[in-house]
Amino acid sequence: MLTGPFLPRSWLGSVNEIEKADCIMVGLPYDGTCSFRPGTRFAPQEIRLASQGIETYSPILGKDLSESKFYDAGELEFQPANKEDTLFKIERAAREVFFENKKWLGVGGEHLITLPAVKACFEKHPDVAIIQFDAHADLIKDYMGEKLSHATVIRRISEFINPKNIIQTGIRSGTKEEFQWIMKNKTLFNSDEEFINRIKNLNDTPVYLTIDLDVLDPSVLKGTGTPEPGGMSFKELAGRFIALKNLNIVGADIVELSPHYDPSGVSTITAAKVIREVLLSL
Repeated sequence: MLTGPFLPRSWLGSVNEIEKADCIMVGLPYDGTCSFRPGTRFAPQEIRLASQGIETYSPILGKDLSESKFYDAGELEFQPANKEDTLFKIERAAREVFFENKKWLGVGGEHLITLPAVKACFEKHPDVAIIQFDAHADLIKDYMGEKLSHATVIRRISEFINPKNIIQTGIRSGTKEEFQWIMKNKTLFNSDEEFINRIKNLNDTPVYLTIDLDVLDPSVLKGTGTPEPGGMSFKELAGRFIALKNLNIVGADIVELSPHYDPSGVSTITAAKVIREVLLSL
């Protein structure tokens, strides 16, 4: 036997037993379809370490993680370069969580990890609405012939979830065809007023929240594979969290941190704080 105490390996504030949890956090270290700079597969472990350096209390929401019962399940293990195996394992894990009447929190990883989780969520909650925070539309039909990509994930979701139930915000980059799709389906709500007016009509609708961290301006978060100038400040993003707090959020994910592109560690700490706010919103 070794004499401790030992530093925790789980996320800050996690309960010790999965049965006691209302929400299950799962690390999803996959970046097999990154189209520019890879590295998001390293994010879950780095965020977990960074979480030990932040407080459990959120002055934004006025809540503490001690009030939230969530369990850090660690990271799913994927076969290298096997996309089908990865998507299958995520969907299976998410389905187990949803059908145990618990909430899902995926920590990516690239944005494609959202697709299998939303599929599982849709099985449990067929009236689910999707709220996407992102710099990019992720609506192209295929990326260089590949239909399953982080650049196509919302397009794939729109094939089984009605676009009227898709709410996008923060988007400032995409192809002409993507923006035509957005205008046709009226999914984009970029201003605070537009966004708040849209989500206040959700009432008790189940919501799946997906946050691509490149929604933040690169001056705030440098550690991402596809930085886009003109994004939100952290304060602006925090204001949106306040607007979300009364929604029926049943699942969420945070994606696209590539920690090694910001050696200062600020991006990773920022990601950890975003996750804290999401946990307190679930």
